[in-house]
Amino acid sequence: MIDLNIASGIAEVVLNAPDKMNALDPEALAALGTAYDDAAAAASRGEVRALLLRGEGRGFCAGRDISGVDPADDDVLGYLGGRVTPLLQKMASFPAPTFAAVQGACLGVGLGLAIATDVVYVAENAKIGSPFANLGATLDSGGHWLFAERLGTHRTLDLIYTAELISGADAVASGLFSRAMPAETLLEDTRGIVAKVASGATGAFLASKDLVAQIRDQRLGLWESMADENQAQADLCGTADYAEGFAAFQQKRKPVFRGAV
Repeated sequence: MIDLNIASGIAEVVLNAPDKMNALDPEALAALGTAYDDAAAAASRGEVRALLLRGEGRGFCAGRDISGVDPADDDVLGYLGGRVTPLLQKMASFPAPTFAAVQGACLGVGLGLAIATDVVYVAENAKIGSPFANLGATLDSGGHWLFAERLGTHRTLDLIYTAELISGADAVASGLFSRAMPAETLLEDTRGIVAKVASGATGAFLASKDLVAQIRDQRLGLWESMADENQAQADLCGTADYAEGFAAFQQKRKPVFRGAV
């Protein structure tokens, strides 16, 4: 089950199948995509200025629900290429800053959900890695890219070959995700940060989101990226939030931003 709650400018998307560690079958993937579509529509109306993704219960997401999968007729490409990848692309292009609060298991497709999110906060005792050596399968949903990019090839293959899981604290120390927090305060602390960001100049945040994605996907050099930054700043110069930010600074008051609309 996938829940979507919108309040105070924040869309909270909840993976709500704690009895199976929020593992995702095709129906759940479709429901998750619909939740993001509905939240994006609300963002276009100015009703959503940030999104939080979380999992209910002990785990964030244990990956694909394989409880009823028969390997003899498993349509792997249909599931991964036809369903998972388009969903992750939709999540990554969401028109507002996105956050994930990750506790417990974050594996397979669950890891992909985190990869497709702008900012990921993890519980110190979260479990992240590639358990697929025990299934005769391989890491998917962008996991190879994330691990090789951040950990290097040797550590990546070490984790894949051994099926060893690393803690949230170790994942953050290795540069995989943003911050590690005590499990007991993860959701509360993340909600506080998301609320603060939602009240900010989200149009400028989206410009940075695009710039970072270009650096990642196009492997831009310093001067190419700087030229893109210059253009983004020029584009922002005509917005209400840009004017408000400068006025608030000059008047020595706190700015009140409208956000991207």
